[in-house]
Amino acid sequence: MKKINFHIKLQNHIWFWLIYFMLNFLRWGAYFNDYKYSFKSNLIEFALHIPLVYFNLLILIPMFVLKSKYIQYTFSLIASLGVVYLLKTGLTYYIISKNIWPEANRDYSPFEINHIVAVCIGELYVLAIASSIYLMLTWLRERDRNKAIMENQNKIKLKYLKNQIQPHFFFNTLNNLYALSLEASDKVPDVIIKLSNLMEYVLYDVDNDKFVPLIKEIDYIQNYIEIEKLRFQDVEVRINLESDIDNINVPPLLFISLIENAFKHGGINNEKLKIKINFRVRNSQLEFEIINNFVISPPITNKKGIGLSNTKKRLKLIFKNNFIIQQKIKFNFYSIKMQIPLYNED
Repeated sequence: MKKINFHIKLQNHIWFWLIYFMLNFLRWGAYFNDYKYSFKSNLIEFALHIPLVYFNLLILIPMFVLKSKYIQYTFSLIASLGVVYLLKTGLTYYIISKNIWPEANRDYSPFEINHIVAVCIGELYVLAIASSIYLMLTWLRERDRNKAIMENQNKIKLKYLKNQIQPHFFFNTLNNLYALSLEASDKVPDVIIKLSNLMEYVLYDVDNDKFVPLIKEIDYIQNYIEIEKLRFQDVEVRINLESDIDNINVPPLLFISLIENAFKHGGINNEKLKIKINFRVRNSQLEFEIINNFVISPPITNKKGIGLSNTKKRLKLIFKNNFIIQQKIKFNFYSIKMQIPLYNED
């Protein structure tokens, strides 16, 4: 069932009606030069304005408008205005003056058309002002709440995408470690230490909703590369830093899946695997590029894997459409170029 949730503090309601009352009291008191009459008249009117406004907001709108029952709402509002008219006319007659409409240029009797229209228009005027302010504040609160929900959902999605990378990578590394242990390789202690460093970074240094220094991310990449080098007999990896990156922050684990794919696919049937990684800052953008050689068979079309699609989803969540990621094949080299907005901790 649809409903309106109102969370405006009680004191704000009180202040609104007090200020509105004072403005009306002073306005009509000055207009007729009769502040005593203005006070009594506004006292009666506001005693009717306030219940009508909240009856409309809390009962009529949820019961009819939010259920698209506009005809029922219209008749209910007209009936409410009729009750207000009877009360206002009666109270004015018995408490203030036998002339039920002293502001007019002649004496009016109850139920004259002009008087009915004037009272109803006055009530609708107050109803429109109060309801507009009330609903606008409620809408703003709901907008902020929905925005917070969306941000939380995005954090959950980012956490899910990041967590996809970690088990995938650690599973592969443990497999490599197992293979080395079967061979009684003296490389096993090295792999364990480097794997420990990687796990420490992922578990303790990386926060799901914060950027990390690019320097730390590159250290993580280098540890990963050293582990991967243990699997390949002949591999050449170069990391080029073409700009000053000391104060640059990036989303955590953004590049690792692309680098992992370069080893995974570039190393198939390759006598010598060559990988080149470039970082460069240009025009307030951070450019990342990774190039690796590969053998035409098996088909490079199967090369996307989890890495590229995962990276694109994360970039979309973090930067909306403010990023570029391109892949290209030229001769026996495959490259991925990524460009994201520069995030500087200063």
